[in-house]
Amino acid sequence: MRVRIIFLLKNKGGYVPFHHQYLLAQLIKGLILQGGDRKYRDFVNYNFSGLKGQTKISRNGLHYYSSRITLVLSSSDKDFIDYLLKVLFTYDQVEVGNLVMVPEFVEEEKMPEITEATKFICISPLVLLKPEFNDSTAKSFISPTSDQFSDMLYESTIYRMEQEGSFTQEQLSSFYKFQVVPDRGYLNKIREGQKKFARIYPLFDQDVKYEVRGYTFPFTLYAAREVQEFIFSNGLGSCTHKGFGMLDIANSDPTQRAARYELEGVPTRTPQQHQRQSQSQDQD
Repeated sequence: MRVRIIFLLKNKGGYVPFHHQYLLAQLIKGLILQGGDRKYRDFVNYNFSGLKGQTKISRNGLHYYSSRITLVLSSSDKDFIDYLLKVLFTYDQVEVGNLVMVPEFVEEEKMPEITEATKFICISPLVLLKPEFNDSTAKSFISPTSDQFSDMLYESTIYRMEQEGSFTQEQLSSFYKFQVVPDRGYLNKIREGQKKFARIYPLFDQDVKYEVRGYTFPFTLYAAREVQEFIFSNGLGSCTHKGFGMLDIANSDPTQRAARYELEGVPTRTPQQHQRQSQSQDQD
């Protein structure tokens, strides 16, 4: 499931680095540990977006000027989502980079209709390889149009589905259909504009800094519906709990899938408030 966490921004113009997933990963890990539930201490089956809001670019990074900022958090484990939200809303405010944000309310993002051929966009970079200490392999470039690219994503997906424990071995064996087909028109346009769809990003684990190569481009995934839904809830590729590999459906407005999220101690909002919020963001 996915939830949209909306924060009030106390310091308009505050900023974070262009890639701030590692800061969000630190915040989420801190909340997990602060909650004190040992069951989730090493839990990794979740995914999250970057911070969404109206931004301007400077040498320091991304400056946010909207009154509210949204973070999308996703996991197939609803109990984990509830746990994290309850911990988050015990705080009057949280800081990410230079931003000071007040948790305001939460809404659920309903699962869209997914078929065995789904076009996705990357709303956070897609990482193929888990980094290792003193090893630069995770920075290697692998062409998205190659079979190797699809094979690596398939292997990591089936492994994560197996570790999650909701699928039988018979089911996992039946999920052999898996092919990532990049939007070649997009890739050609990026190359012609001398832009990049693959960059090196920082990642921290146990206070050690790593670097990984992340890819950002639209693609069509051919796979069983169960595999598609798992990926939509938990991310695709490696390091998903570090904020990589979050996807969304192409040509779809996620705010149209938003609904009330009922959880004691966590504020929600009515459809009327949702409409006023959308109008307010359009004016900011």
